[in-house]
Amino acid sequence: MPDPEANVQRSYRTRPGSRFPLGAAVVPGGVNFCTFCRRATRVELLLYASEESVEPFQIIALTSEANRTYRFWHVFVEGLPLGCCYTWCAFGPLGVPQMDDEAASRKELLDPQARAVSDRFYDRRQSADARVTEYASLRGIVTEPLERPVDDIAVRTLDDAIIYELHVGGFTRHASSGVRHPGTFAGLIEKIPYLKALGITHVELLPVMAFDEQDIPASAAERGLRNYWGYSTHSFYSPHPRYCVEPARAPQEFRDFVDALHDAGIRVLLDVVFNHTSEAGKDGPVIHFKIFANDAFYQIDVNDARHYRDYTGCGNTVNCNHPLVSAFILRCLEYWVRDLGVDGFRFDLASVFARGENGELLRTPPLPWAMEASPILARVPLIAEAWDAGGLYHVGAFPGMAWAEWNGRYRDAIRRFVRGDPGLIGEVATCIAGSADIYQDDGRLPANSINFVTCHDGFTLNDLVSYHAKHNEANGEDNRDGSNDNLSWNCGAEGETDDPAIIGMRLRQARNCIAILLLSQGVPMLLAGDEILRSQRGNNNAFCQDDALSWMDWRPSGDALAMLRFVREMIALRKRHASLRRRRFLTGRPGNGQTHPDVAWHGERLHAPAWHDPGARLVAFTLAGHAADAPFLHIVLNMSDNARDVELPFFEHRNWRRIVDTSDESPNDIVPDIETAAIERGACHVEARSVVVLESR
Repeated sequence: MPDPEANVQRSYRTRPGSRFPLGAAVVPGGVNFCTFCRRATRVELLLYASEESVEPFQIIALTSEANRTYRFWHVFVEGLPLGCCYTWCAFGPLGVPQMDDEAASRKELLDPQARAVSDRFYDRRQSADARVTEYASLRGIVTEPLERPVDDIAVRTLDDAIIYELHVGGFTRHASSGVRHPGTFAGLIEKIPYLKALGITHVELLPVMAFDEQDIPASAAERGLRNYWGYSTHSFYSPHPRYCVEPARAPQEFRDFVDALHDAGIRVLLDVVFNHTSEAGKDGPVIHFKIFANDAFYQIDVNDARHYRDYTGCGNTVNCNHPLVSAFILRCLEYWVRDLGVDGFRFDLASVFARGENGELLRTPPLPWAMEASPILARVPLIAEAWDAGGLYHVGAFPGMAWAEWNGRYRDAIRRFVRGDPGLIGEVATCIAGSADIYQDDGRLPANSINFVTCHDGFTLNDLVSYHAKHNEANGEDNRDGSNDNLSWNCGAEGETDDPAIIGMRLRQARNCIAILLLSQGVPMLLAGDEILRSQRGNNNAFCQDDALSWMDWRPSGDALAMLRFVREMIALRKRHASLRRRRFLTGRPGNGQTHPDVAWHGERLHAPAWHDPGARLVAFTLAGHAADAPFLHIVLNMSDNARDVELPFFEHRNWRRIVDTSDESPNDIVPDIETAAIERGACHVEARSVVVLESR
């Protein structure tokens, strides 16, 4: 193996450099380095031959006279080769709450704008084996420039989207995946044919910006666990090194991954974390921002500068509406779209964006509006997780104009309805119709509602119908972590069972959830693995489980294969029927050349929904075709404990054929070819706890 130390000189000539751009920019003749530090009186740039190097081969002292412009520090290093690593050190009255200035000056800092990073911790003052010490640091990597930027950023919408939330590492890390590079972007490329066959249009990736895998509670660390989900970002410009085959080529590997998905007709959404960072509170690690811009980047208590305001549950809160921080976030997001080809973002705990510098709720917060005003970001979907850990809840009211939202109200209503809670049919009908009650009044559209029943945070679909309570003992916190309110039903036994009646009911309930999700107006999002009944054995907070508990097992059989077929065919059904993907809200009136209303609501009897019956658990509706010659759909949701005979509407020259029945076994649960389905007239029989769909041409 070649010695990386042999590829570098002991000293490279330098020039003052430029404050544009921030980070390490490879340009003809060398590399321009630039960082921002509010308080430093001088800084040093430390250059290492590789990730493994213990000592820097050159330390470059920057002076305020030659290398400082305003609060930016910069230097140009001539002829520096690719693959070198680097850190910064700052000196002066740095004002870090947990360190005095002398200690802070000994801390090597990671470049916040590094395009590639090494996740190996080194403390050159102790030993090459040192891992986490007070002075251990991560390093930026001088990486190759991208071969080409994205030339044309077309406007992208979610109107016809089928979103699939997945974890890059967990999707292919299981030995059964059979890919060449498990757990990487390259490994996921090999699974694109699976995504295509399933019918996915958009993947939503759990955090792929470089994060701190060691950011977990001590009790979990003692078990050898690590941060798996990735909601602990430290390098917002760099793809996570563990997801790369060669971390030094991280941007290019990620771009190759995006290009491969685009070639297959699949868009890429990123789950991003700008509400907090991995530096946590006053006792958390010092990585970069705490020294470079502590009082600007974080919300600090005005009465106690040692205290970080925490509206995220993670120790700190990013001061998103400070002008410098807003600019950092905007430029970072634009980079991922313009240079790396990303098609949109989902923002974790996005209600933090509505907080001022003292944590107060802003009526017109600058950051969300600035994102929509960006010529680049205005062209891609922006999705908010519209709440935070401090109590703000913005579902239906997130600041801005066109923001989509994870619709938590939809999730809760559908979970309660499917498990059998009575008196919900009005709320369920509203959710299925696109949640006009919370989106229509300010001009938003059905596509602003991201509908989901399960996501990474909480039970998988299989566990939702198999467990009444969480079982998080494997996390090392005595089952105290994770939500206690899962709105689940175990169908008669907790966890694994060999009772065929219970197993059959669980399969039916799982099909019910998928059917309702894909029959709803708005944008459906599925959790990866739900289509093959992946289980986490009741763990509803598997953030630290980087093991088979969380990974995708690529050996489905029996019921899992039947479920896979059902999900695939339900997605295909949704794609065939434009009436399930309307751009505007349903009105109950004719439209698009139809003589029939776009929707009509029913109960067991036509035009008689039991809106005011507190015990009702059945609702039906008829969707007219989106065009004059398009087929009609009649959908019955019966979550009661008894079968019902439900009236069917009559249309001259049209016959009803049953194409979905979640009470039936595979392959009769869904019929892809309508011509093979039996004709039904007058009424249809609907079993207990089932969804029936009839099509009329």
